[in-house]
Amino acid sequence: MALTGIIKKLFGTASQRQIKRILPIVDEINRLYEEYHSLTDDELRAKTDEFRTRIKERTQGIEEEVSELAIRLKEDISPAEREHLSDEKKRLEDELFKAEQEVLDELLPEAYAVVKEACRRLVGTEYEVTGHKVTWNMIPFDVQLIGAIVLHQGKIAEMATGEGKTLVATMPLYLNALVGKGAHLVTVNDYLARRDAEWMGIVYNFLGLTVGCIQSDMDPAERKKEYDADITYGTNNEFGFDYLRDNMKVRFEDLVQRGHYYAIVDEVDSVLIDEARTPLIISGPVSSSSMAETLHIWKSRVERLYHQQMILVNRNLADGERLLSDDEEKAARLLLLAKRGLPKNKKLLKLKQDGKIVRMMESLELALMRDKKLADLDEELYFAVDERENSINLTEKGRQFLSPEHPEIFVIPDLTDEIARIESDASLTDEERNKRVDKAYKLFAERSDTNHAISQLLKAYVLFERDVDYVVMNGKVIIVDEFTGRLMPGRRYSEGLHSCLEAKEGVRIEKETQTLATITLQNYFRMYRKLAGMTGTAETEAEEFWQIYKLDTVVIPTNKPVRRPDYPDKIYRTKREKYNAVIREIERLHKKGIPVLVGTISVEVSETLSRMLKRANITHNVLNAKNHAREAEVVALAGQAGAVTIATNMAGRGTDIK
Repeated sequence: MALTGIIKKLFGTASQRQIKRILPIVDEINRLYEEYHSLTDDELRAKTDEFRTRIKERTQGIEEEVSELAIRLKEDISPAEREHLSDEKKRLEDELFKAEQEVLDELLPEAYAVVKEACRRLVGTEYEVTGHKVTWNMIPFDVQLIGAIVLHQGKIAEMATGEGKTLVATMPLYLNALVGKGAHLVTVNDYLARRDAEWMGIVYNFLGLTVGCIQSDMDPAERKKEYDADITYGTNNEFGFDYLRDNMKVRFEDLVQRGHYYAIVDEVDSVLIDEARTPLIISGPVSSSSMAETLHIWKSRVERLYHQQMILVNRNLADGERLLSDDEEKAARLLLLAKRGLPKNKKLLKLKQDGKIVRMMESLELALMRDKKLADLDEELYFAVDERENSINLTEKGRQFLSPEHPEIFVIPDLTDEIARIESDASLTDEERNKRVDKAYKLFAERSDTNHAISQLLKAYVLFERDVDYVVMNGKVIIVDEFTGRLMPGRRYSEGLHSCLEAKEGVRIEKETQTLATITLQNYFRMYRKLAGMTGTAETEAEEFWQIYKLDTVVIPTNKPVRRPDYPDKIYRTKREKYNAVIREIERLHKKGIPVLVGTISVEVSETLSRMLKRANITHNVLNAKNHAREAEVVALAGQAGAVTIATNMAGRGTDIK
């Protein structure tokens, strides 16, 4: 047995050791909870103001010093004094935060007991959540109290599916909101933010706290009102974009956010790991752009080029597949050509399900790269696609096809050399020299724009699939979020790519935009004084959470043993065989009255399965980016006897089906 295994056996895992230290606090919460049974509703509610007063008493002195320094920093003072006062203010703010956390730690057992008692008193209360009637029936279990303590400590609580993460968050949110600087619950989509704010809001309101919820269609005044609440729910994107918009405001009173004190990130692995480097970008209109005109000129030519490449790739695939049994070397070359030509070709993807074929292609590609001969192979194509670099390069063959009459259009002049040559030409007058310099700049800009437009058009045709990466609705190209499966109306791909998709789909090309402000989710969440997270799958990324965010991960035990059986994967040779097997299994379970949820990777696949179910006369619902408006209704029906629901990853994280 390895040393780590022996240590775990003797002392338990790190999570088990942390939970052991937490258990006495859980016992204290439960003791106070029993004690609070005797309080009237008003007396229980009064505890909130009592806690706030106790926090104020302990922190008021430092808070006043910070306020005084903030006023002095607005005065006309020397740079040296400003630097000194800024450092002193930072030191005092750190001291204030430390004092606040100390008093919150002391209040924790009482505050959590108050929330638990409020939950008990609300049992049986009927109210509306996302337009549906629900009855409150939750009182936190001990394992949920453990999770809530972990979240207050600024750690990640890994809790299994169905263990009630939404309820767990109420306790640390209540406790940290008492400071009066806002507590944020960050979730993955608007629907979950609204649902959880309405669902848990009954507890906060009972205890005298206000709850806000940020939705994508709100104006600045509404957003400010929601942020001013004690507790605010919203998506990672909305919080991030509001921060960017605030940075572009001129007047202090126009800001909607009021700081970054405490946040709990739901589905933390998705937000802080999967989407960590995703930039949030605010764009503005470009004063003048010739993109639409350039696309109008080149769209039909690029489309013909794409179809020529498709014919070539299909021929190579057919020949390569035929040669697999006779000449593997030639077959690998033809299949690699197909991969370099159209990597998303459906026939190619089907062949790549065979591991041997993939190894043959990879081996040849590495050998050609090593010998610097990959470019020679690419010259047999019209354009070459580099999936790793997400780039497309026209070959001589492609350039000749696109513009046989003007091949020079693909040659971008070296502006530095050209201007140096003009400046050194003594035979030119100043006026002639200026005209030639202007002409050189204009030629450089025209050719750069043309080559950029062609490159982006090729990307639109080759790398982006309709109903996978985007959908077309009401004459607009709308991006589908690759992580959540949801539509992102109003968002546009940058660098003219969105305009190219609009040209490809034959819809109106919107005005081009330029980046005004940007931040990654990783950098945004690092601004919070205290950050915590919840998920069902964090342990695998525990090291990454610690290295990037200094967040510790604690695995919370389940309230009861997990009864769900997990079966091994089934592998099929073709998609048709797989889909037919899926339909047969749905039919079998449907006849038994068992509800079925089928997860799919894209809108396209969900619609394919829907068509097959219609042919089999099986009643079902589809939840994807195209019919997101019916989400609450579809989710509400999904758990009923015999219900069949086909969904993209929209119905993934955080969706409760009962």
